Order: sequence, then structure tokens, then C-alpha cells
Amino acid sequence: MINRRTFTKSLLSAVPVAGVFGSSAFAQSLREITFVQPSPSAINSFPVFVAIGEGYFAEEGLNVTVEAINGSGAVLQALSAGQAQFGRPGPGPLIAARSRGVDAVHIYNVAARSNFGIAVQEGSEIQNVEGLRGKVIGTGTADGAEVGFARNVMTSVGMVEGQDFEFLTVGDGGPATAAFLNGAIDAYSSSTADTAVLNQRGMAVRDITPAEFGRFFGNGIATLADTIANDRALVEGWSRAFARGHAFALDDGNRAAVLKHLADGNPQEGEDKEFQSALFDAVRSKTIPTDMSNGYGWYPAPVWEEWQAALLAGGEIPAALDDLGAAWTNEFAAIGNEAIGG
Repeated sequence: MINRRTFTKSLLSAVPVAGVFGSSAFAQSLREITFVQPSPSAINSFPVFVAIGEGYFAEEGLNVTVEAINGSGAVLQALSAGQAQFGRPGPGPLIAARSRGVDAVHIYNVAARSNFGIAVQEGSEIQNVEGLRGKVIGTGTADGAEVGFARNVMTSVGMVEGQDFEFLTVGDGGPATAAFLNGAIDAYSSSTADTAVLNQRGMAVRDITPAEFGRFFGNGIATLADTIANDRALVEGWSRAFARGHAFALDDGNRAAVLKHLADGNPQEGEDKEFQSALFDAVRSKTIPTDMSNGYGWYPAPVWEEWQAALLAGGEIPAALDDLGAAWTNEFAAIGNEAIGG
């Protein structure tokens, strides 16, 4: 039986995704925790669903319920409100939240390579981001990681939101396709998964993001500093199970089992097996670091500085954080790598 739970009215967009062990006697001995993700896709959070399906969380004494809510801002709100122990927000929204007093911390770099990009229709005359001057860029959410990423890209070529370009929140999938078709947007800032969905729906798009932005890692696992300080065993257990799920999914010999776990997490994604497989490959590739010397989940400090600089330039935060280093840690990625023998 699937164990499901929704949030309170403060998060009306919450959609329960999946949990396991909910009705067994074994579950009664497990600690119930909640993980929140910024979209319903199981593939985007594949290490979680694999770790659930393979029983890695259960081995750590945890029964994980997954909830899908709308964007990184909502993920951070849920963490701050105590409605979840772990989430998967983007680095930009996390820095912005910390500037408002939310003591959230990234503990595992899931999207080690940028999983965002700015796309235009295949037949568009726009060939690069310079061609977006005076144009409208669609986004899936108003405050998600894709917004900060696109603003960062546009700032790099001297463009300012509201003067040289505009953002328009259109949603993802069908709504994004409709926005392209009716001319409401000229480009779309999206994740690897969102772009794949557009192409699968017949809206052929191409990425015009400058190559140098590949270093900007995307969404990662976050928790609160209080959780790390007061419930360290929980964070360590989560980190071991998550890393094991990640490593299991990277082994092509486990592919059939991985895709089954993902379909259990989001049956709709599993209906089209060919598309599910292709999307998983695209998302999985973004989780493999360009430098494996520190293993999986490691954060490069210089890119955090670049993320903060982009937020400052875009006016998303009023000033640099007093201690940017407190926004992230590599200690739990190291624990996870130890668990997989890395």
C-alpha cells in the first residue's frame, strides 16, 4: 500500500507522489520523514525513488514520503515550516531564502552539471541569448531555480529584467507549449526534463544557453541547519541511503529495476517506456560531476560565489550573505561516498 500525505492549506499546490512500507508491520518501526521536490517528476529526483525501492532508506530506519510542490520557493517554505525534513531546491532560491532568514543548507549536489537551459523553438530566428533583447522568456514557476539561472545568463550579456527582457510564468508541459504557440513567449527557461517533455509533445526546441554556464550546478538536497545540529544521525542516514540510490541508478546493469522504481513513483512518467528511458538518461547525465576526484554530490565553492554574484546583479538579494559558506556543506556528500565505497 502506498503511504500518501498532503500538506496544509499553506501549500495548496502540494501533490503527493509516493511513499512505501506504509501498511506493513515493519513500517511501524521506521521513522516517518518527508521529502519535498519542486515538480511531480520522479525522474528528476531519481536517487530518492531508487533508494526507496531498493530499501536503502528502510535500512537506515526511515520511511520516506515524497511530496511534489510548485517550485524551489515552496520547497524551502515547507522545510522552514517543519513540514518536511529534506527537499530539492535550487541554489539561487536557497541563497535568496537565507537572505530572508531561512537557515537552509545544501548537503548533496544532485545536478552537478547545469540542468537548466534557455530554449527557443526549432524554427526561431533567435540564435543566441543576445537575440532575446526585448523578448519574453517563459518560466515554469515564478521563483524556481530556472528563473535565477536565466537571469544569471541574461545578466552576463548586460541585460536587465524589466528593461531588456521580461519573464512570464507559464507553467510546464502543455501550458509551456501553448505559450509558444500563441506567441506569449519567445524563449523558455527550463530544466532538462522540461525541454524533453516539450520535444516529446511535438514542440521542437533547441538550447541557446552559452556553454560556459554548464558549470552552474542546479538543484540539490537541502535540509535545515537545526536538523543538522540537533538530528545529525538522521542527516547521515539520509545521506548514505541517497548516495546508494544514486550509485545504483548510475549502473546500467540496474536499469530495469531503476525504471520500475521511477514508474512506481510517478506512473504517468512510466506509461511511455521509450520516453521514460530517454528522459532518465538526460537527467542522469547531469548528476555526474565533471571532476570525480571528490566523488558524487560535491559542491565547488567558486560556483557558489558566482551564484551569489548573479543574484546580487539581478537584485534578488539585497546584499551578499554574511557567511555564504554556511549555505552548503560537503561533509554529508563525503559520508554518502563512503557508503558506496567512493
